[in-house]
Amino acid sequence: MIVLHLDLDNTVIYSYKKDIGQYKRTVEIYHEREISFITEKTYELLKKVKEKMLVVPTSTRTIEQYERIRLGVGRFPYALVCNGGILLINGERDPEWYKDSLKNIKESRDELDKAIKFLEKDIRRSFELRFIEELFIFTKCEGPDRVVKDLKEKLDISKADVFHNGTKVYVVPKNLSKGNAVKRFKKYIEADMVIAAGDSEFDISMLLEAHKGLAPYGLCKDFGMDMEWSEAKEGELFSEYVLRECMKIAEAHV
Repeated sequence: MIVLHLDLDNTVIYSYKKDIGQYKRTVEIYHEREISFITEKTYELLKKVKEKMLVVPTSTRTIEQYERIRLGVGRFPYALVCNGGILLINGERDPEWYKDSLKNIKESRDELDKAIKFLEKDIRRSFELRFIEELFIFTKCEGPDRVVKDLKEKLDISKADVFHNGTKVYVVPKNLSKGNAVKRFKKYIEADMVIAAGDSEFDISMLLEAHKGLAPYGLCKDFGMDMEWSEAKEGELFSEYVLRECMKIAEAHV
């Protein structure tokens, strides 16, 4: 069995802020606004890939955010959300997986508590402080680069990672990585081959854990990695590149 761990945002779907051309379909509506889209080509390719391998959406999104997405290709039997901390099986959470996730991050709990206390008082914070499913911390800040730097100085970074994506700031236990989720799921499903595709720092661990990692142009260089990943060409839409590569792999694997 081939398993494809597929990040969602900027890997398969794109926000209204990105120009992906006129041939697209809406896949997410929030507060009556169309906020995420997929190209028609990506949609057609995804339908084909879904017939060839087990596609597992693997996202930092919460359950609620994940469930807003309507790709139009049918339900995925499995999905990993909350950075891999929660496994959904036919849309229902697996309590054992979640229980194991909480055990895995136990040694990071003190660092999460420190981060919460720090961010509660930080005047640069511009959004509510969320402790997502008691797994990781999320908020938004002005000057996120500096906030991340300050947090890294306060915390034991051997136990917790600090990231930012634009103004969004995350504090995530070391063991709550997409890479760790891929490793766990590989054993759970007994996969023969694992492919992973993702566009950001959150995805690096799962790209490294997979047999084949698919990254957008420049990601390896941006993070100083020299691993043998496959990268999209400059200017190539990442979603379409990923799914074309998956079709090639599926055909070669027959």
